[in-house]
Amino acid sequence: MRVIVFSDTHGDFRAADSIMVSNLNVCDHYIFLGDGLQEFDIIKEKYPDKHYYCVAGNCDKAEAPEEAVIEIYGTKIYLTHGHLLGVKESLDRLIKNAKSAGAEIALFGHTHCRFNETINGIHVMNPGSASQPEDELPPSYAFIELSLYGSGCAHVDL
Repeated sequence: MRVIVFSDTHGDFRAADSIMVSNLNVCDHYIFLGDGLQEFDIIKEKYPDKHYYCVAGNCDKAEAPEEAVIEIYGTKIYLTHGHLLGVKESLDRLIKNAKSAGAEIALFGHTHCRFNETINGIHVMNPGSASQPEDELPPSYAFIELSLYGSGCAHVDL
């Protein structure tokens, strides 16, 4: 089962909507990792039959948790924007929090740079930015494939 992950749209509704339109027929679960909750709220209203999960980023004024642990298809996933964990300097606190929560996957945003590695048994991923990448690559989002046999993560350019 596919789960779409995106982050850091920073007011670009068109980028968020493009992700939705590209995946409406293949995905029912969407995770937003902050810095663009206003457009994410519009997305939830426009496509009400999907499942949504989100955390607040450092630029968000809307009400949302700063971290969350969710379970989709039997897989525990730790969500955070990452600004409060210092993810631009180190992923140590992110991995510690994910392990403490019993998560198999840790997702974060904030850096605007893609990241996809397994560290200390935790699959750690940042989908990059859907509108303002800082890694000299195109805007992007990511997806997670969940199955009874484990999970895999990949990035997609917009």
